[in-house]
Amino acid sequence: MGINPDLVGRIYPAGESYQVGREKIREFAAATKAANRAHYEVQAARGLGYSDVVAPPTFAIIIAQRADAQLISDPASGIDFSRVVHADQRFTHHRPIVAGDELLAELYVDQIREMGAGAMITTRAEITTAAGEKIATTVSSLLVRAED
Repeated sequence: MGINPDLVGRIYPAGESYQVGREKIREFAAATKAANRAHYEVQAARGLGYSDVVAPPTFAIIIAQRADAQLISDPASGIDFSRVVHADQRFTHHRPIVAGDELLAELYVDQIREMGAGAMITTRAEITTAAGEKIATTVSSLLVRAED
């Protein structure tokens, strides 16, 4: 089964919300070698005008990949995850992510492009707070290799 071309234009509604915690931010910052004290210390973050520790910009990938998982696990998509290569990721931030945020992500399938024996799928996750405030837009390209 190949990639379902009818996916273009499909919207996957936001699933369960993601609670951003201080320790999650600190762990992510440490794993990505982000050195700014505002990622670790409340006082440092408040000194910069944030309400709590602030996440590194790439922290949004956690929420975006949860949204992408809906597409990948959709039996109608035709995607075999063992054949997926993450090709590109872009972030547009509307405001920083801080500890205490409750985030949701709605996923849009924007494009499917046949590439040789495989396909490139471009998705967009619109990340908001539970109250509807825009936080970030992520654009992801996944290359799905064809079966051998």
